[in-house]
Amino acid sequence: MIISLDTSSSIPIYVQLRNQIVLGIGRGELKPGESLPTVRQMAKDAGINTMTVNKTYQILKTEGFIEIDRRSGAFVSKSQRMDKDFEEKLESDLTLLMAEASVKGMDKEDFLKLCERVFAGLEPCQEL
Repeated sequence: MIISLDTSSSIPIYVQLRNQIVLGIGRGELKPGESLPTVRQMAKDAGINTMTVNKTYQILKTEGFIEIDRRSGAFVSKSQRMDKDFEEKLESDLTLLMAEASVKGMDKEDFLKLCERVFAGLEPCQEL
């Protein structure tokens, strides 16, 4: 998986890194149980500070996307379960996206088609 960060973006680097790792998991580029680079290696490869990578890994751990073991490092979680908090966050995020799309002139049918197209791009990880 290739990480591409935009240092001129208004989105913080740790958020960009987090999002790219989640997308990699979602697309099946990172498999359950697969090791992530060490904090130092990821920082070196991405050209960022180790503290930024550490912050990203801690967020991903808190969110349940990865597990961290002092001896074996960080790896993709083997079991991904949707909990109530995540479902509520997802609903809130989708509500905002739908409102933004509506304001910009997108109707429900086009929004659902777009959702289907995006979802199809994540097919390798789907277990629905």
